[in-house]
Amino acid sequence: MIIFDTDIIIWILRGKETIVTDAKRLSEETSGKIYITPIQVAEVYSGMTDKEERKTRKLIESFYFLDINKRIGELAGIYINKYRKSHQIELADAIIGASAKNYNFKLYTLNKKHYPMLSKDDLISA
Repeated sequence: MIIFDTDIIIWILRGKETIVTDAKRLSEETSGKIYITPIQVAEVYSGMTDKEERKTRKLIESFYFLDINKRIGELAGIYINKYRKSHQIELADAIIGASAKNYNFKLYTLNKKHYPMLSKDDLISA
């Protein structure tokens, strides 16, 4: 299973051809089961304009949603503690990374440096 990072969702909304093509391929490979967390929703909506609302809502609703639970909170805290100084990891990325680890999913992102807690095998990039 795969989680799409916020940057991937934004590039899909902007119509970046290579990302859209990869996203479609990944969706087909997983029978349409692409996941996000409430973190990606918040990040995408925080930068959305009024004109983009309809398109954004439609795309967001096409994903499956992962719950953020106590274990994910614990993992995120551990990751921030461990990587805050070396990688300037932020809460949102720590929660997304912890979600990928907790659910044993791969993360599709262009921002590999934001996820030092994940191995190369845990990451998918364009």
